[in-house]
Formats: sequence, structure tokens, C-alpha cells
Amino acid sequence: MKTVLNVIWLILCGFWMFLGYLLAGVLLCITIIGIPFGIAAFRIGVYALWPFGYTVVDRSGAGAPSCVGNVLWLVLAGWWLALGHIVTGIALCVTIIGIPLGIANFKLIPVSLLPLGKEIVRTDQPFAAR
Repeated sequence: MKTVLNVIWLILCGFWMFLGYLLAGVLLCITIIGIPFGIAAFRIGVYALWPFGYTVVDRSGAGAPSCVGNVLWLVLAGWWLALGHIVTGIALCVTIIGIPLGIANFKLIPVSLLPLGKEIVRTDQPFAAR
């Protein structure tokens, strides 16, 4: 079932969200200071490309630097990417078939707003990162 949902997701919105994260990552990697944010954008972009079967968990050992980085991310790219997830999620929830995809879009909002200090793992191993 995960594969079917991932293929439908990829066709309807996953590819476009991936391109948004890719654009944000490239723009953030222009400066040396933005490289960690660009890497986070690429990581979340891959998650946005194929979200079913994966989940986000808090990374142990993430402290004050990730908190400061999340504030910078929120200002630079997070707000716009989260807005894309909100608009796409609402559009997908219009049909009955799109409701699971819309919910998956809403699930991506917290990690698109505050990605540092998070880790993406398979759903069958949510505690493997700890």
C-alpha cells in the first residue's frame, strides 16, 4: 500500500514539492554559512519525494545550535515551504482519494518549519536513531 500511495503522491505533488526543496537548497548553499541549511533542504526534499513508509524523529544530541539554526531556517526558507505544504494539502483534501495525501502534506509541515535536530527514519524502525 505504501508503494501505491508513494507513486500517486509522486505524480500529484511529490515531484513539485521536491523541486521546491531543491531550489531552496541550492539557494541556501550559495553561501558557506547556508550549506547546513541547504543539506537540510535536500534531506527533507527526498522525504517529500517519497514520504510514505518514513517518519521524523527527534535526533538525540541536538542542542542550542540546532535551535538557533531552526530560527534562521524559519525566516529564510521554512515559512515558504510550509505554505506550499498547506496549499497543496488543502487542494488534495478536496477529493476523497486525495485525503491521505493531504494528511501526508500536513505531516510534512513541522519538519519543513523546523528541520534541524530531526532525523528521517523508516516507520518500522522509529527508535533506530536513538
